[in-house]
Amino acid sequence: MKETAVSIRRSGKRIWRGKCASDPKLIASLIQKRAPSVKRVVFETGPLSVWFYHALHAEGLPAICIDARHAKAALDMAANKTDANDADGLAHLAEVGFFREVRVKGFDSMLTRTLVAARTRLVRITTELSNQIRGVMKTFGLLVPAGKGSTFEKNVRNLLVAQNGLSPIVLPMLEAWRSMRVRAAELGRQLVAGARQSRACQILMSIPGVGAITATSFVTAIEEPDNFKKSRSVGAWLGLTTQRYQSGKVDYDGHISRRGDRHLRGLLYEAATVILTRSSADSGLRTWGLKLRERVGFKRAAVAVARKLAATMHAMLKAGEFFDRNAGATA
Repeated sequence: MKETAVSIRRSGKRIWRGKCASDPKLIASLIQKRAPSVKRVVFETGPLSVWFYHALHAEGLPAICIDARHAKAALDMAANKTDANDADGLAHLAEVGFFREVRVKGFDSMLTRTLVAARTRLVRITTELSNQIRGVMKTFGLLVPAGKGSTFEKNVRNLLVAQNGLSPIVLPMLEAWRSMRVRAAELGRQLVAGARQSRACQILMSIPGVGAITATSFVTAIEEPDNFKKSRSVGAWLGLTTQRYQSGKVDYDGHISRRGDRHLRGLLYEAATVILTRSSADSGLRTWGLKLRERVGFKRAAVAVARKLAATMHAMLKAGEFFDRNAGATA
């Protein structure tokens, strides 16, 4: 976060190594001074990778962000794990061209994804606080009736009327719960407003079970449909395809890889669950999923529907067409 290790190689040899403050402008100035004819500037994915990528490109450097998992396999060859050795390893990968480049999202997409993440976090905090309040009151024999929102707040306050000792403890938590709920609702309204103005989100929201959050998350993750040559590749990119292990006579498929965007993968699974469980979500995709559920069970069928839903959503964005409920009835 404070310093970045830098290593420069040329003709198979290291010509300079050192450290620099983690500021893209300072790093660019250093590289331009030490390597005026630089061909590749390689760094790993990380918390600062989006900022580094766009800022270094703005300085005119050929910045390339590579998959940290891919880099790790090469960096583990070093006897000692240090920032300097990691920089040497990355420079070596850049020199020989043995790396997998990662598509870095734009700032607009990251801003929208941050909105989704912030709203999700506030909703989780709200749920945690309400559960904490219920648990604390249950200890003293005060059972809060089922209810959400204003009903929950009303029930809690009614139970605390004659509880002079407990009220000063629970009421501050209730006020925090109420504040978090209001802030989450505000971010939710921003999210819905943005989805209504987006043509891509409107297309995806025509699918039963896909709401503003899922549509927005998918659009900002994919960005441009042309980033994927095949719609089926989206499922693998999101970790919804099974892992294969083959060695000699051993050859089997395992669980799904669970790589990629975990939040979006979870949203697609929730959408698939809605498609399979709600009769109002009738479509060819639902018919196919229900038949599959009879053979492999609900969870596996939901994963398969989520994978097919990802491919369908990408195809819809690419074609610019709304959802056809009669399509997707066959595997």
